[in-house]
Amino acid sequence: MPQIRSRPQYPRLTHDQRNDSGGNRGAKCSKYYSQYGQQRLTGGIMGAWCTHSICYGFHCIPNGEGRNDVFSAMVTRWPKPPKRVIYDFACALGPYCLLCEPDFFADTLFVIDNFHSVGHSKCAPAAFLSSYSRVDPRLVSLNSSAAECGNGGLSRIRKSVSYMTQTRAVQYTRVFISIWNRNKIQRMKKNKE
Repeated sequence: MPQIRSRPQYPRLTHDQRNDSGGNRGAKCSKYYSQYGQQRLTGGIMGAWCTHSICYGFHCIPNGEGRNDVFSAMVTRWPKPPKRVIYDFACALGPYCLLCEPDFFADTLFVIDNFHSVGHSKCAPAAFLSSYSRVDPRLVSLNSSAAECGNGGLSRIRKSVSYMTQTRAVQYTRVFISIWNRNKIQRMKKNKE
């Protein structure tokens, strides 16, 4: 998706543009700290996926993925935010987005997918898709693991990309995702017939 606006700056917010990928949210979200803070995971490719495992776009990140990566992608590339953001660390992303851009994200639901919610023992039930699914039956049929499926596809090129220059890696990833999306769309069309 093309960039449609610049990322706003928030000089009064002390955390703005700070790298938050090192586990500093450990006191609030035990899942975040155990997975990223202790293992010191590095960056990679962050994809934005719909519930059909179609990739809207991707972002190459040098360090561990943080709230700002996802926030910046939505604010700079999407004319309107999605109605639902199903993300493995929505417990931290939702408050971050609403603090920075409350009007833009006013109608967006931020929830943790069913697969990742298990390790979020310190997070409130309001952060879980399963809590909303009990009240809204339309949410039950959502494929909340679509991003995991897509990220599994991206893992096929992880090693190859790690040996490329950034320009070549971006081109290679773009081609891979284009083919991935085309195959997914063709399968969806066949299933409708």
